[in-house]
Amino acid sequence: MSTAAATITKNLATEASVVEDAPALTDGFQLVIDALKLNDINNLYVVPGIPISDLLRMAQAEGMRVVSFRHEQNAGNAAAIAGFMTKKPGVCMTVSAPGFLNGLTALANATTNCFPMILISGSSEREVVDLQQGDYEEMDQLAIAKPLCKAAFRILHAQDIGIGVARAIRAAVSGRPGGVYLDLPAKLFSQVMDAAEGAKSLVKVVDPTPAQYPSAEAVDRALDLLKGAKRPLVIFGKGAAYAQADDTIRAFVEKSGIPFLQMSMAKGLLPDTHPQSAGAARSLVLQEADVVMLVGARLNWLLSHGKGKTWGKPGSKKFIQIDIEPKEMDSNVEIQAPLVGDIASVMEVLLKGIEGGLTPPTDWMTTVASRREQNIAKMAPKLMSNASPMNFHGALGALRRVIQERPDAMLVNEGANTLDLARGIVDMYQPRKRLDVGTWGVMGIGMGYAVAAAVESGKPVLAIEGDSAFGFSGMEVETICRYNLPVCIVIFNNNGIYRGTDTNPTGGADPSPMVFVPGSRYDKMMEAFGGVGVHVTNPDELYRAVSAAMDSGRPTLVNAAIDPAAGTESGNIGSLNPTSSVRKMPS
Repeated sequence: MSTAAATITKNLATEASVVEDAPALTDGFQLVIDALKLNDINNLYVVPGIPISDLLRMAQAEGMRVVSFRHEQNAGNAAAIAGFMTKKPGVCMTVSAPGFLNGLTALANATTNCFPMILISGSSEREVVDLQQGDYEEMDQLAIAKPLCKAAFRILHAQDIGIGVARAIRAAVSGRPGGVYLDLPAKLFSQVMDAAEGAKSLVKVVDPTPAQYPSAEAVDRALDLLKGAKRPLVIFGKGAAYAQADDTIRAFVEKSGIPFLQMSMAKGLLPDTHPQSAGAARSLVLQEADVVMLVGARLNWLLSHGKGKTWGKPGSKKFIQIDIEPKEMDSNVEIQAPLVGDIASVMEVLLKGIEGGLTPPTDWMTTVASRREQNIAKMAPKLMSNASPMNFHGALGALRRVIQERPDAMLVNEGANTLDLARGIVDMYQPRKRLDVGTWGVMGIGMGYAVAAAVESGKPVLAIEGDSAFGFSGMEVETICRYNLPVCIVIFNNNGIYRGTDTNPTGGADPSPMVFVPGSRYDKMMEAFGGVGVHVTNPDELYRAVSAAMDSGRPTLVNAAIDPAAGTESGNIGSLNPTSSVRKMPS
């Protein structure tokens, strides 16, 4: 070998040795993925784009399930309800500025509903944003997010990704759960550091939701009220369902013998057909009860703020309230026995406190049972109607049978009349199976919730949608078809908002703002993406179509033609919709 050749060979060997000895590297992309996976977060609900596209590709390559939506608000709603179902923060990822703002609506809604969620958005560079120099999609996202969520953080350095993700997770699930914003500027992702040091920087969140027991004095005070009650009542809110203390709650109810009401997303915590359920006697028990125990339920507008004619004679009630947030107590009325703690722990000590059992007065139990049976019997003929065009009662009667035959199915529900009537008509049998508009009563949660319900549970999903509500997120039927999810969407199509009979008072060519294209065929929209579309005109057809869809697991949309005159203005909350006292508008 020549001297020159030997020198080249020696140099190549040296270079190879240097490469072999070089430390392994990681970057911001990988550290974000590793931090989430370390904390058992494996599903991401996203809308791709600058600067997170490569992050999402890498996450999928690492085995995470990345569900890509058509609009950030729907991805955010999916993450929020995933948090409710799993007690782990659901994660939504969006692009910067407008994408972030779209996701922020869902984050605010999650915080209001106490759902643990993390919104992660890419953002523009700080030095440009702070000087307002006009960067691509420039926006101070952290400042905008702060008032609308539990906590908001920005990560600027790769070595802080582990601690930043950990802080977001802990903030989302600790105490009263809620939404957290995590801001990741574009430059963060490409930052490189030693892989071993990067691994050391990751944080596994330990005990983010420690048990919190109320004081012995607080427990005794509550038990004394319950034991002295002549007409006790327990109300379960969605916080009770979120707690996943199902066995303890059921044991307490059955040992105490107390009638119970379940708010809409608590339905199924105990079966709606349980003999102590007072759901069909709601008006009676709210007016007549003398001691009311609230479990994960707030005295907000959904419970008439604990006062007014809904609650009978002023001052006739004493309240026990279980909540992790002390500031919730006395929010609308005096709470005589506040129990501050997590629901599982509080129910555990209350169950021990009634070891001898409680005996609610027989006349109270008899009165509640009698009213319940009367109301059920009164409703039954309406639910058996097979009229065409359908009204809400006949259509919901058919869907009630579908859920009765498939009690482990997930139910998503939104609309006005569609929502209000379904709450009372469709019985639930298992906890955390009913997902609806929650505390704010917002429209547009339907398709995001349906996607997450299918992804997180693996169960078939029935989404009962008003035609107006469906319009907010309807494009996600493509997402449902793309991921081949077992979702059956039923649209109650009465041609408009509340009703499809409004007219333009001027007689002009424009339609009323309250009506849609008459006879719209939403089922054709589903067929366009490869799903199954069905058009039905009576409850028997509806029952058969939905049963087939739920059993097949194929993405399906059933267009249920409802009488355009069916329904009432604003559903059951017409009192919240102001009308002019000067000018009477046609309806």
